[in-house]
Amino acid sequence: MDVFQVANYKDYLFDTAKTIFGIDSPTGYYHAVIKKVEEIATGLGYQFEQIEKGCGIITIEGEDNSRTVMMAAHVDTLGLMVRSITPKGELKFTKIGGPILPTLDGEYCRIRTRDGKVYTGTILCESAAVHVHPDASTRAREEESMIVRIDEQVHCKEDVLKLGIQPGDYICYDPKTVVTESGFLKSRFIDDKGSVACLLTSLKIMKDKGLKPQYKTKFFISVFEEVGHGAAYVPSDVSEVIAVDMGCIGLDLTCTEYDVSICAKDSGGPYDYLMTSKLIELAKENGLKYAVDIYPRYGSDVGAALGGGNNIKGALIGPGVHASHGMERTHYSALENTINLILLYLGCKK
Repeated sequence: MDVFQVANYKDYLFDTAKTIFGIDSPTGYYHAVIKKVEEIATGLGYQFEQIEKGCGIITIEGEDNSRTVMMAAHVDTLGLMVRSITPKGELKFTKIGGPILPTLDGEYCRIRTRDGKVYTGTILCESAAVHVHPDASTRAREEESMIVRIDEQVHCKEDVLKLGIQPGDYICYDPKTVVTESGFLKSRFIDDKGSVACLLTSLKIMKDKGLKPQYKTKFFISVFEEVGHGAAYVPSDVSEVIAVDMGCIGLDLTCTEYDVSICAKDSGGPYDYLMTSKLIELAKENGLKYAVDIYPRYGSDVGAALGGGNNIKGALIGPGVHASHGMERTHYSALENTINLILLYLGCKK
């Protein structure tokens, strides 16, 4: 059931998603995308602040401000960084987060230098030519065997250095974002820009409908989640945190691309029993399409917050996403169910 008529905001949701998907933001390179999030939030009339770490906090006043609930989604993505320059003028790289490297073979990318220059290139295996290399189709695609071919006339390391490219520069690969007529969002980095779009659309719905959450609410937009410490800091007034992050699909998990997933346990252990039970009950009572699952290889901003010593309890929800950390896909239905569950949990009322 579409409790909050989210379907009326389908275009806003997808337009917002495409906007933030189009801004490069591998972990640590977050400045432009956080600026865009701030622009969207303040444009709706909500307070925005950026903490020293770079994360953004959007505050929504509640009916009762004696308690603060936080929802966390991350806008940082997977990426690469220049590790070294070869004598032939190619770039060796190191991973940022955990991209599936075989899926990057042949992908176009941008190299962003520290002085603001942007160059294009292609991520390739060193055994790139089937007419030359006998192991072109069989060589393992890993950091040691892959390079970035720069779209400039470079023949040696010195040529590359003259462009201003150096170790430590970011390499950002194309998300290839597409929204299909059948309602699928397919793109890299749905983990977790899809959930950020859900939070921003929730703000739009609250603003338009004059809804207020039961308690003061903070939407926390983290920028270091993919390396494990995104929400390691939580504001001291926060008592509970829900991470809004992608739901897992595969093996014996029950989640699909149409569901909001409610995670009972991930690699860090079980989530708060009462919070998780409340989320399940709300989804069930309101006819949402949902799944409850165990994520076998997963960590979230709730885990980062608990690991940082914060005195909070936490839960995890999010849209079901297929092929995580590769060419991901979800359906509008999963995003709609996620937004409805966000607003239901917050107890939004006129």
